[in-house]
Amino acid sequence: MNYPVAINQLDQFLTKVRSIKPLSADREFELAVKFKESGDVEAAHELVVSHLPFVVKIAFKYRHYMLPVQDLIQEGSIGLMKAVKRFDPYKGFRLVSFAVWWVKAYIKNFILKSWNLVKLGTTQAQRKLFFRIGDIGQQKDEKSRSERIDKLAEELNVTSDDVIEVEARVKARDWSLDEPLGDDRHFTAMEMLEDKSDDQETRMMSLESDRDLCEATDKALRRLDERERFIVEKRFMDDSPWTLQRLGEHFGTSRERMRQIEKRALGKLRRELSSGFSEAAA
Repeated sequence: MNYPVAINQLDQFLTKVRSIKPLSADREFELAVKFKESGDVEAAHELVVSHLPFVVKIAFKYRHYMLPVQDLIQEGSIGLMKAVKRFDPYKGFRLVSFAVWWVKAYIKNFILKSWNLVKLGTTQAQRKLFFRIGDIGQQKDEKSRSERIDKLAEELNVTSDDVIEVEARVKARDWSLDEPLGDDRHFTAMEMLEDKSDDQETRMMSLESDRDLCEATDKALRRLDERERFIVEKRFMDDSPWTLQRLGEHFGTSRERMRQIEKRALGKLRRELSSGFSEAAA
């Protein structure tokens, strides 16, 4: 049995799918056992192809989400293949009964991923609501709408706020920045966005300035003696700065002595940095 392939149009694919005959219970059991026991790929292939009309039927139920039917069928087919792989023919039920959950799960997951650029369905409550939000419908007044929201929330064991949030996100579809605005068909939203970032020249100057500062600081630190450099690094460059008390304990001297050495070291750094930038400016 050949897998029907859509060469040009969806109609051609559907025509081939409609010609597929369903398997008898005995033949389905025989193929399922063969695949389960020996991993026979041809048996699995026949099981998948024979159930494609079932996948198409389910996919068409989700057409109102305005996604390409071909994509829905493809995702449903992947779910069907997963079901065939996990199907246990010895439990006494037909493959279609087992596969329906897998087919719907893959189609629903595809819809959720494709619905919006901002990911929807990140929680179980959102996933349940997404496919039931249409139950709210168009109500005649705000009271009827609130009652319908509360009823749906109670039915799905979520809050009314969850229902309202998901409804708003479902209705707020993506808006292209290239979409024309107003009567001027050549004016788009993109042209209204202001780029406040620095231009290339400013960024380059900033990078060069940062590099010069790093080099000058490193050079100035090398002019300090070992103890002064240790104190400056621990006091001002460490992720967890040391206190003067801790430095005193480290060197076996007083906190006041550490303060004096720190002051002297910082003075040297200022002079070195000032001298370095003066030479660069000259």
